[in-house]
Amino acid sequence: MTTGQHRAAQPETGPPDDERLPTIAEQMADQLGGWRGLVESSIPVVVFVVANIIGELRPAVIASVAVAVLIAVLRLAQRRPIRHAVNGLFGVGVGAAIAWRTGNERDFYLPGILYGIGYGVALLISAAIRQPLVGWIWSVLVAKGRAEWRDDPKLVRTFTQLTVLWGVVWLAKVGVQAGLYLAHQDTALGVARLALGYPPYALLLLITVWTVRRVTRESQPTPLPGA
Repeated sequence: MTTGQHRAAQPETGPPDDERLPTIAEQMADQLGGWRGLVESSIPVVVFVVANIIGELRPAVIASVAVAVLIAVLRLAQRRPIRHAVNGLFGVGVGAAIAWRTGNERDFYLPGILYGIGYGVALLISAAIRQPLVGWIWSVLVAKGRAEWRDDPKLVRTFTQLTVLWGVVWLAKVGVQAGLYLAHQDTALGVARLALGYPPYALLLLITVWTVRRVTRESQPTPLPGA
């Protein structure tokens, strides 16, 4: 067998690594930061809630910010991704600064409430104008910047429906927190912040990944026998 014959006999496999979509578990782990990311992003808020219940506002603010900084430094020293730690540090820092300035513990949660309202409204607006935000986020985080879904009416419809779902859930959970904020239910607000944080986000992410992968598989043409 000649070298040319040997090469001709080899199947053309193409670049499977470039085209392979991450598994559902891989995508979930990347977006949530794994179990460690979930725990680390929640610790500063837990510290604030507990410290504020057993003590005063300012020590609670200092403790929560110190823990957030420590987590970010540890991740940096271990050369681990610090995106989730930085996001958590920023959120805690802004809330802590407002609470420190006003002297009201409930103001610690105000930035998160305002951010949630803005995010939920943006999601619903993007769905209404047929530019679903979930689809564009998918393009950036999963599809390596590609946006072929815009050419597939079924995927456009799917991403629009998912965007509406995200927007409604986001506004609902923020509505609960806003109600507690206005009612001056400070401790309940802290518990709600934890309970309505990652659990709904993780569920929405799982639904999104599963739905898009299922629709994508259904949209792919079935190979002919013997092809």
